Amino acid sequence: MTLTQLTLDLPHRAALGAEDFLVSDCNIAAVKLVDSWPKWQEPARLLIGPPSSGKTHLARVWQARSGARLLDAKMLDTKFIDDVREGTPLVVEDADSSAYDERALFHLLNLAREKQLFVLLSARGAPSRWSISLPDLASRLKAVPIVEIGAPDDALLRMVMLKHFADRQLDVDPKVLEFLALHVDRSLQAAAAAVEAVDRLALGTGRKINRQLVVEALAGRAATD
Repeated sequence: MTLTQLTLDLPHRAALGAEDFLVSDCNIAAVKLVDSWPKWQEPARLLIGPPSSGKTHLARVWQARSGARLLDAKMLDTKFIDDVREGTPLVVEDADSSAYDERALFHLLNLAREKQLFVLLSARGAPSRWSISLPDLASRLKAVPIVEIGAPDDALLRMVMLKHFADRQLDVDPKVLEFLALHVDRSLQAAAAAVEAVDRLALGTGRKINRQLVVEALAGRAATD
């Protein structure tokens, strides 16, 4: 069954002409954050989530919509921030990086209020889990509203894996897909790796993708981890 035939009732979001962003309960709050701009009540927002959860994808959507400048947190310095013009939106990725300048980030959050700068930060976890040595920054970050992308639910895992199969021009029975979704770790990285393992085994043996092949592919992947 192809991607267009099995929709799983999930809406789609086109992002920068690239692949669609798949929306489910685990990321709907983050999508609403992007959709609600520029009516944010606070100029700075923090988007958190595990690796490969869609933070970067949504940040690019917001960047395209707002015309924001994209920065890695390690690129922040006070001189750059002083030169930012009033009203300029910014995306700062990996804000929990250990290499960023804490004073520069503190300065940016202050200017976000003073100059009405829209700032979208992304990180893997909440500021309470960051290694912050500057008390003023820790205090300022506590005031930044957080939107979290949670672990993917079953519906999103199935849709993501279905898309990976479709990208490889492979048809998969819905029951086999459901079985696979129930036997992978709850991460999009794991979903992609599982599809790759199934595809590799199917190509190597010339067999049809069925439940037995999925079991063997997952067992083979577990043995190499």
